[in-house]
Amino acid sequence: MMKRSTPLLAVAASLLLMPVVAKEPEVFQDCARCPRMVIIPAGSVVTGDPREYEDLKEDESPRPQITFDRPFALGMFEVTQAEWSEFMADNPSDVKGNDQPINKVNWRNVQDYLRKLNAKTGKSYRLPSESEWEYAARAGSPDAYSFGSDESQLPRFAWFDANSGGITQPVGKLQPNAFGLYDMHGNVWEWIDDCYSSNYGKNLTKEFEAERQSFCYRVIRGGSVLNFAKYATAFHRASLTPVNFNSNLGFRVALSLP
Repeated sequence: MMKRSTPLLAVAASLLLMPVVAKEPEVFQDCARCPRMVIIPAGSVVTGDPREYEDLKEDESPRPQITFDRPFALGMFEVTQAEWSEFMADNPSDVKGNDQPINKVNWRNVQDYLRKLNAKTGKSYRLPSESEWEYAARAGSPDAYSFGSDESQLPRFAWFDANSGGITQPVGKLQPNAFGLYDMHGNVWEWIDDCYSSNYGKNLTKEFEAERQSFCYRVIRGGSVLNFAKYATAFHRASLTPVNFNSNLGFRVALSLP
């Protein structure tokens, strides 16, 4: 079957919606051992697995899209053990090191860290929403990865089963994406604020809002050092209960901007 061509006007419109990426990211840090934050520009990007939309028919829904009208901030790196230890008394990680990502922390442990970080800074740090995470991970890319679809390039950007030896690695050692974010693919899975919903990508409004305030399966994103490349894409989704933890699960922080 011949694939449907995309009208030139639609292509032009989609290019206009792409985020404008600065050559050098705008970065700030609220204290010496607070997470380093990157300002993510406003814009739009399509979501989901691109292979699922290769042969769309005229009457089928177009590929879902995330749009942000305002910038927000996201951690340049996964929260490190040094940053965690600045506010928390314990370091449960298996592989120790100041620049190693904190891991073996559950979603509720992360909330404790965020409360202490916010008390120090006077701000409202939080976990990213699922749409914020995917938008930032894609950095304008409609493909499986922020750099495109060529899986052979993944070792330049991600620690995963093929190059990690199954051990977490210090943050920021590989190449960043176009937004200046490191390790969005691989190293450790990252906790997301949202409850898991099969509706994601079809309707990006939050459902089950009451359930969000109690107990639900929370989204995790990005894949880890133990996973195959297909789990380290910008679109792959998984979930855990908020009391689960393991040695390949960490997080990065987000912040709404005034």
